[in-house]
Amino acid sequence: MKLNIIDLPKDDYKGGPSSLCPGCGHDQISNVVINAAWENGVKPEKIAKMSGIGCSSKTPAYFLGKSHGFNTLHGRMPSVTTGANVTNKDLHYIGVSGDGDSASIGIGQFVHAIRRNLNMVYIIENNGVYGLTKGQYSATVEKGSQKRKADANESPPIDLCAMAINLGCTFVARSFSGSKKQLTSIMKAAISHRGTAVIDVISPCVTFSNNDESFRSYGYVKDNQSELHAYDYIPTFQPIEAVEVPEGEYKDITLFDGSTLRLETIGGEHDPTDAVGALTQIHQAEQDQRHVTGLLYYNPEPKTLDEMLNLSDTPLAELENDKLRPSEDELASLLADFRA
Repeated sequence: MKLNIIDLPKDDYKGGPSSLCPGCGHDQISNVVINAAWENGVKPEKIAKMSGIGCSSKTPAYFLGKSHGFNTLHGRMPSVTTGANVTNKDLHYIGVSGDGDSASIGIGQFVHAIRRNLNMVYIIENNGVYGLTKGQYSATVEKGSQKRKADANESPPIDLCAMAINLGCTFVARSFSGSKKQLTSIMKAAISHRGTAVIDVISPCVTFSNNDESFRSYGYVKDNQSELHAYDYIPTFQPIEAVEVPEGEYKDITLFDGSTLRLETIGGEHDPTDAVGALTQIHQAEQDQRHVTGLLYYNPEPKTLDEMLNLSDTPLAELENDKLRPSEDELASLLADFRA
């Protein structure tokens, strides 16, 4: 039996059987989360899975069955994750949401989680429809895209990656559920990142929008995907000198835990530290009716929420009562300072 760096089998990272439609892109994302957490050597009990409502938010039941979990109200995953993060900042938070959950009812929550630079991986399983309620168009679907048995969408889309970059998100990527190697490298890097890591994953709905006229079908995305780089994630426990160096141009990004994300140029040059350049890539792809995928933007400098709040090194959930509750004299002194 193959074990990871902390001597655990992959079975320890799996969940229950999926109840989603056969061929759903969300199941492929679940498998990537399993592989990324296992290969990174994160203890399952040190992970908290957070979700909202929708087909996407059912998926945490299908991976990391030994991890903590909280299925919240529709669109409220970010605020519940904020509270959990402040209480126990030592856990790895993986939030799973959908295009309806994040771009419609939860868009305000999405915005403020990014502004706070909450320490979490924020996965958007983006299929462009409301799969649980008969496949209505969501706010992210492209203008002109047409699902089965419906007219083409006439409303402009909300691009969550562009919004995240404008809000100062510190790690923004877009991928495709059918691009296993790319998505796995990005997922590993996101887990190693400190701050909010948004991964918008195009995940085709096989029931309502996997037809040729849909911009979110497997066939369309495969034929119209523009990859920014080829990716190689090098964990901190693997000597970087032992990794084969690409023949062409490449750039190494050192992540918070000391691991490396190697970006090998395969198309036009893109600097992931250039926010304006990232936005240009997104808008040009929309104009060309294509999907640009890869690490769009990266900035490790801003403080995370727990750093801005100056939280104690010991998580609040683990502090003794005498540390959490001031004495009567200490409380009186504190109140006196406010009255001064």
